Amino acid sequence: MQDNQPVSVQDNIQDNAEQGKPNLFQVIWSVIAALFGVQSGKNRERDFKKGKAGDYILVYVVLVVAMVLGMVVTVNMVLDAASK
Repeated sequence: MQDNQPVSVQDNIQDNAEQGKPNLFQVIWSVIAALFGVQSGKNRERDFKKGKAGDYILVYVVLVVAMVLGMVVTVNMVLDAASK
C-alpha cells in the first residue's frame, strides 16, 4: 500500500542528512547557529557524527571574514556620513 501524503522539502532534507553527510546548506546553517549560540542538540550531534571538520572550519572562516569586512564597510560609511 502506498502512502499518498505529500513530503515537505524540509522532511526530504532531514531524511538525506540522516542517510549521509550534511549538505552545504546544512553546514552553513549549523555554523551560523553556532556563531550566535543557538545550535540545537540534534544538529550538533549530526554535525559531530556525520560531518567533516574541514567543511565546518572553511565555512566558519569565510563567514567570519565576511562579517568583519561587513563591519569595516559599515563603520567607514557611518564615519564618512558623519564627517560631511
